[in-house]
Amino acid sequence: MSLHTKILTPATDDAYMAAALALGRRNMGRTAPNPAVGALVVRDGVIVARGYTAEGGRPHAEAIALAAAGEAARGATLYVTLEPCSHHGATPPCVDAIIAAGVARVVTAMEDPDPRVAGRGHALLREAGVEVVVGPEAAMARCDHLGHLLRVTKHRPMVTLKLAQTADGYAAGAVHDPRLRITGPIADAFTHVQRLLHDAIMVGSGTAREDDPLMTVRLPGLDGARKLRVVVDRKLTLSPGSRLAATARETPLLVIVGEDVSEEQARAFAAATGAEIARAPAQDDKLDLLAALRLLADRGVTRVFSEGGPRVAESLLTMGLADEVILHKGYKPLGREGRPALTPAARSALERRYRMIESRMLGMDQMTRYTRMD
Repeated sequence: MSLHTKILTPATDDAYMAAALALGRRNMGRTAPNPAVGALVVRDGVIVARGYTAEGGRPHAEAIALAAAGEAARGATLYVTLEPCSHHGATPPCVDAIIAAGVARVVTAMEDPDPRVAGRGHALLREAGVEVVVGPEAAMARCDHLGHLLRVTKHRPMVTLKLAQTADGYAAGAVHDPRLRITGPIADAFTHVQRLLHDAIMVGSGTAREDDPLMTVRLPGLDGARKLRVVVDRKLTLSPGSRLAATARETPLLVIVGEDVSEEQARAFAAATGAEIARAPAQDDKLDLLAALRLLADRGVTRVFSEGGPRVAESLLTMGLADEVILHKGYKPLGREGRPALTPAARSALERRYRMIESRMLGMDQMTRYTRMD
């Protein structure tokens, strides 16, 4: 028995897997349609190589780590945050590369539910004489890979809902009031980081019209991150002169409209702005958000950051489509009647279906995170 086999206890497996997960997050939000996987090659207690899924989803983390390890991979342990692929796609199966590299032991956080894999990768490794351990840091891996898991099992991406409210609970003032600046620079920077960690940024038509947002990642050194911007706009009310539409040729914009919007109107808007128009069915005069999310899943989107205002927030919460909720609370009250950030139905859903997992101060603002319980 080699030295590295002797010292790799279950506790050590957890530590290496936690490191692999942290590594995989480096490209989170930039690997769609593939998950952001991390991989480490460990030999005799030393990390000899590492890899994480490249932008665009290829090469895979395992392939990058094994190529970096070279001969050092022979007899080593490979830690990977998701079951290695076993099917031929745009690249050869990672399982074949692992076996060819002579890896002695593979530790994965969880099985991949993708029907093309679904345990077959682990089985092929075992058949080739590779020791396989599954499960270390499984709960954290499920969080990190939730977008991929939901896309292959529920035909939708994961959704993070972000809301900002004043100290007295309002997202905006009265109709025609100027846009509120609720949070300070630290909370705003946190929002830009969250945008970076998702494939698409989504808002509703009301927020798009009233706030005229840009919905881009504006952080030093990350100005080149071009996220898909999505507007849920049943009647196609977005102005061609809005900042979203005016920048559609630089940063992609998808406007999801109702099926009753005329072809002429849709073509004219697309021609004038460079935006793409897609259609989804409507229910009770509102777009079917599940259908809209499935449309995004079909495009390869796995992670959506919704900044869509009270109406979209209510739909996402009451339908159980928000997987994570980030609520920012500013330190200043509005001091008069305005539009609540959470409607009574949304607040009830948040209290019943979600649990708080984090609460901390970002400068003068309080950030609270929730996760869906079911």
